[in-house]
Amino acid sequence: MDFARFLRQIRNAYDYGGQIAHVESIPVREPRFASVEGGLHPTLTDALRQLGIERLYTHQAEALTALRGGAHVTVVTSTASGKTLCYQIPTLEALILDGEATALYLFPTKALAQDQARGLLRFGEIAPALQFMSGTYDGDTPPNLRRRLREEGRVILTNPDMLHQGILPNHPRWARFFQNLRYVVLDEMHTYRGVFGSHVANVIRRLSRICAHYGADPQFVCSSATIANPRELAEGLTGRGMALVDNDGSPRGARRFVFWNPPFLEGSTSDRRSSNTEARWLLTTLIQARVQTIAFVRARTTAEVIYHYCQQDLSRTGPKLARAIRAYRGGYLPTERREIERMLFEGELLGVVSTNALELGIDIGGLDAALVVGYPGTIASMWQQAGRAGRKADASLAVFIAHNAPIDQFLMRDPGYFFGQSPEHATIDPNNPHVAVGHLRCALRELPVRGEEGEMVGEFTGAMLEILEEEGQAKQIDGRWYYSRSGYPAAEVSLRNISDPTYTIVVERDDGPEVIGTLDEISAFFQLHTHAVYMHNAQTYFVDVLDVERKVARVSQQGLDYYTQAVDKTTVRVHETEMESDWRVSRICFGEVSVSTLVMMFKKVKFEDRDSIGWENLDLPSIALDTAGCWLIPPVDALRRCREFGRVPSEGLKGIANVLAEVIPLFAMCDVTDIGTTIDSSNTGRPTLFVYDRHPGGVGFSEKVYEMMEEVIAACLMVVSECGCEEGCPSCVGAPLPPMGDDGGTQGTIPDKEAALVLLHALLEREAYIPKRPRFVPEGTPGDDPVSASVQSDASAPMPVHPMPANVEAKIRKKVRGFRH
Repeated sequence: MDFARFLRQIRNAYDYGGQIAHVESIPVREPRFASVEGGLHPTLTDALRQLGIERLYTHQAEALTALRGGAHVTVVTSTASGKTLCYQIPTLEALILDGEATALYLFPTKALAQDQARGLLRFGEIAPALQFMSGTYDGDTPPNLRRRLREEGRVILTNPDMLHQGILPNHPRWARFFQNLRYVVLDEMHTYRGVFGSHVANVIRRLSRICAHYGADPQFVCSSATIANPRELAEGLTGRGMALVDNDGSPRGARRFVFWNPPFLEGSTSDRRSSNTEARWLLTTLIQARVQTIAFVRARTTAEVIYHYCQQDLSRTGPKLARAIRAYRGGYLPTERREIERMLFEGELLGVVSTNALELGIDIGGLDAALVVGYPGTIASMWQQAGRAGRKADASLAVFIAHNAPIDQFLMRDPGYFFGQSPEHATIDPNNPHVAVGHLRCALRELPVRGEEGEMVGEFTGAMLEILEEEGQAKQIDGRWYYSRSGYPAAEVSLRNISDPTYTIVVERDDGPEVIGTLDEISAFFQLHTHAVYMHNAQTYFVDVLDVERKVARVSQQGLDYYTQAVDKTTVRVHETEMESDWRVSRICFGEVSVSTLVMMFKKVKFEDRDSIGWENLDLPSIALDTAGCWLIPPVDALRRCREFGRVPSEGLKGIANVLAEVIPLFAMCDVTDIGTTIDSSNTGRPTLFVYDRHPGGVGFSEKVYEMMEEVIAACLMVVSECGCEEGCPSCVGAPLPPMGDDGGTQGTIPDKEAALVLLHALLEREAYIPKRPRFVPEGTPGDDPVSASVQSDASAPMPVHPMPANVEAKIRKKVRGFRH
């Protein structure tokens, strides 16, 4: 299709409201090929030829050459660039040349593992010599097939959870497989980040111990979407040096990437038309033009709503078109999802409305257009979803439809920031003792820990072993540590969270109660408090009651048009400053902090326009969190200047803190729920901006902010200064603060945008900002006296390097005592 003409027609339509904010033209990229020294095995050459592959792209040849040379390899290329062949070819070569060789493929989802299993089967169908015993090994695998795969399997396709709880604890039954293991593949590596990635890194550590026990030393192959630090992430996950392959030789057709901003509602300068309405119109128009299109949305209910209305619209054109669209999401039966994938691949469907379930590399053929409804959370995800269109060398269209949210609107105003921005950094911290202690118990159960493995799970390995011994869970005999209890400790370690205690989420079904998930206590207080709206698999659930004593949240599934946002009162105490430096005119620090949080109330916010529709008080106990944080101490002159203009400095800092929480995911691959921000004066003697990880011990997010303070604060200034509002709004400095407490009369108002701009200009040493109008400051406003400029040092002595800090040790000891087995 001529997409330039299509966009001209849209602009000329009578009901066009100026939605096209930007069109980025991405040029054609011609294919680049390379040969491999010695060529491929003839059987493989013939099979690839029958699949239409005559030559290898440059990145495929480079990866194969590096693997043949014994290197561990990380491949980072664009969507649909043929990354799969970078590990399929060497695996199949190894299986042909060595009749005992095996390979382990790890995927983040069952659906992706099953899709890749079908790809392996295609090779076997083409060439009998490539018919090897392979299959997916997960919770859906029948018992008889599980046994065959253990005893005969050459390629096992699974996920980290099954490796953690099902395979490693039973490694003697897999002895043949581990003895001959040649390759371990981590596909979609960029999904292994934060808490999940930190756990997966420890699972890989345990896998490596078991391989060594059976005399194997497999090569690792990682593949990833484009991120800023792929080699660093791969080396952190595997513990091995990596050769980076990012010389993408695949072709790409011309693409037009449109940024589409819903128009303001009549009479409003802040409320916009629903992005779902815009997506409905665009998707219907493209399908009517016979353009095969996928629309990505963030919620299951949204997928079903857009599908329903598009089907209604298309039925007016004809029943055949109405049958050419489907929704795709979690919750469908596997057979339903496979059928939709088949229909897309074979061109029977012209449109699909999907959650991010289709973002990863499931083969659905070549699509012509992709709609991304709302910023998906990371730049990497945006490119992944947009890359689902144009999977051949044909022209394609991608459209990002903005929500009325800070990051969405920021990108609409400054699209060059997106197209010129390096993707985010993925961070993990596998040595976090809150993560590592559970895997140390698992490792002890799998094999004794030898003395030479002294830092197997980080510098506190020895200290954690002593704690386990004191608690009767480990025993040292002749220099080796053994697990001294029965049972499977892996069953007690979730790869998705850190904290204890854990809250169980229970929904009442017609056939009785069903557990749909668990959350750590910190997250539960923010996301599962009574009357919260909880999102699970993109479906909305209403929390009927949070039972703090029994650690249970009872929820009911409801189709709601709003979400809830907890409001907390947070204090911070600095325990130890690990790094500090001068940044421009400010002092920035990073270190260990204790955060005390009281979730006091929550607000209800409409999904589409982010309007606040009410508040409700809560009665919850305070929670303490020992974590990592960074903090910015603004200069006294900036605070005094703010005062001179009749503004409250802390109000400006609160606005900056709100913006920070929204922009940090542009730099660190995290969710807004992974980080916290607050303003506190008690540690430094002046209002100080804190950013902390909302996970015990931290997982690297706040450290990344410390490293990228210039970029993060500059992004905050862009968001605030380029927002068209005058007084501040939910698309920049945040929604109104709740009417509570004594804060000098400023509660119940939006954080001060003008004060935020005064401070941001000062922090970045830009030309001084002059506020447009003064703001009333009550006499005696507390906590904002910038004259008290001395920074108070913490009285606690620095901790030695290897002994575990007392507060951490207490938490770890409590965690260990909480294990059942």
